[in-house]
Amino acid sequence: MSSLNELDGPTPANPVATVRAILPSLTPAAQAIARYILDDPAMVARSTITEFSAVSGTSEATIVRTARALGFAGYSQLRFALAAAVARNTPERLVPGDLAPDDPLTDVIAKVTRAESQALADTADGLSPEVLGSVVDAAVKSRRIDVYGVGASGLIALDMAQKLMRIGLSSHSYTDAHLALTSAALAKAGDLAVGVSCTGETPDVIEPLSLARKGGATTVAITNNPRSALTEHADHVLVSAGRETAFRPGALASRISQLLIVDCIFVGIAQRTFENADTALRATREALDGYLGRRRGR
Repeated sequence: MSSLNELDGPTPANPVATVRAILPSLTPAAQAIARYILDDPAMVARSTITEFSAVSGTSEATIVRTARALGFAGYSQLRFALAAAVARNTPERLVPGDLAPDDPLTDVIAKVTRAESQALADTADGLSPEVLGSVVDAAVKSRRIDVYGVGASGLIALDMAQKLMRIGLSSHSYTDAHLALTSAALAKAGDLAVGVSCTGETPDVIEPLSLARKGGATTVAITNNPRSALTEHADHVLVSAGRETAFRPGALASRISQLLIVDCIFVGIAQRTFENADTALRATREALDGYLGRRRGR
């Protein structure tokens, strides 16, 4: 399995985004440490392991294990990465302010914009050209492409299938588990199946992706959690970023970053199949323009 965030590979480029993505998969003790990192990365970057142990009320051994679970060799490497992140960004950008019930709309606009901008930046930081290239290769060679997603992730699935259809690929989205499983049961080698799930724990997405893989299809997971159940059934994992708040559940917070991943896949495929994609785009645009023109003429 290839992943945007290889936890046993290079040190994560964005430690705060990595912590946020992996948080649900950590042990309770590690989650407590991770929340300190998310709440005040600058404080953690300044603290020795002894100081951080006292502040967090956890043992030094637990802190070291947590650092390793996040993809670092140890606590020192985590501190250095956090210090670099703090230097690149203000604390406000690292930890966007939560929306409050009494926020004026001017603050709502600013906070939502900042959160979505940060989600895009975090996703781009972790986007591996090698993994993305493998997904593009599989899509270009595929006989058909299935995209599974429900709820907010279903909107991403619909968007991806529609985009790929516009450039001439046989692509279908499934937001109903029964239909997804029906299609997945017919998947075979040469097909591509994509599962979209913020948590990576949605059975309606996991089951069809697993079934498609058993049939021989190449599988891709788009998720916030690189250690989720969904990724166990994926040949390639693309990790989105999004910070959940009181007014923005995880799936909604991740939507913009999942769309970024979909757009990168789309553009990569269009580049690889430029002549066919350009011809298909022209044909579909002309069909729509002609239809709209006739409608206006009535």
